[in-house]
Amino acid sequence: MAAEGSPEEGLRRGWLATELGARVVSALVLAAVVLFATYQGGLLFALVWLVAGLAVLGEWITMARVEPRWTLQLVSGLGLVALAGAYLSPVSLATGAALFGLGLALALFLGATGRDRLWAAAAFACAAVLVIVPPALRGHPDLGIVAVLWMFAVVWTTDIAAYFTGRRLGGPKLWPSVSPKKTWSGFGGGLLAGTLAGIAVPAAAQRWGWTPPLGLWAIAILSALASVLSQLGDLGESALKRRFGVKDSSRLIPGHGGVMDRLDGFWAVALLTGAGLLAVALARS
Repeated sequence: MAAEGSPEEGLRRGWLATELGARVVSALVLAAVVLFATYQGGLLFALVWLVAGLAVLGEWITMARVEPRWTLQLVSGLGLVALAGAYLSPVSLATGAALFGLGLALALFLGATGRDRLWAAAAFACAAVLVIVPPALRGHPDLGIVAVLWMFAVVWTTDIAAYFTGRRLGGPKLWPSVSPKKTWSGFGGGLLAGTLAGIAVPAAAQRWGWTPPLGLWAIAILSALASVLSQLGDLGESALKRRFGVKDSSRLIPGHGGVMDRLDGFWAVALLTGAGLLAVALARS
């Protein structure tokens, strides 16, 4: 062990003070919290995503400078709480859809201008995806915890592999006007790694007795699609931040910025899985 004040100790403290060090520590802490909540499921898991949704709502409204800011945050936040409560109750799909529609209608009604109304509705819809989809997926009788872990594996592995592959290999930029640092090599590395991670999770779950609803090739294709959507979600949020002239959605998470910065890719994959769950539910109704 390095003595206090030694060069090794100073080097370690210096690394922790870098952006990469802060990103790693923050990511590990957040991953531990989210994975524990995922294991527990139920109320704790739903509360974690309600908090995430409320944070995204607040960051979006603040970043877009939507008015009246506090009124919209309060009313739309109560709408998210109602959606979380509706899931936990549980209520019918029609009732949940009505609550979502009411939240959108209130955001559209309360906005000071046409611009404010549209951005407020977009903020509520984006946050609602995070509040509804992960708990619904976790509580699904056929998918459950494996599907949630699949989402984490694809998104996290894609993000990490794209970051390090892009830094290592460099090359042509992916979309320089939106995100100057992202490269096609990073995109490809993230896609490959995310797809492999998406295959590995259900393959490992099978060894514990879980029966996958899809075959291996279908899972591979779905994982690749999710990896692409994850990176597109990252680019979409970068475009949004450039639109409003901000570097980060907030400074809540050291090394990562805000909750929107951390969940942009996950949100895109949650939208994909949510659309799939909704389609299956409608087909069975």
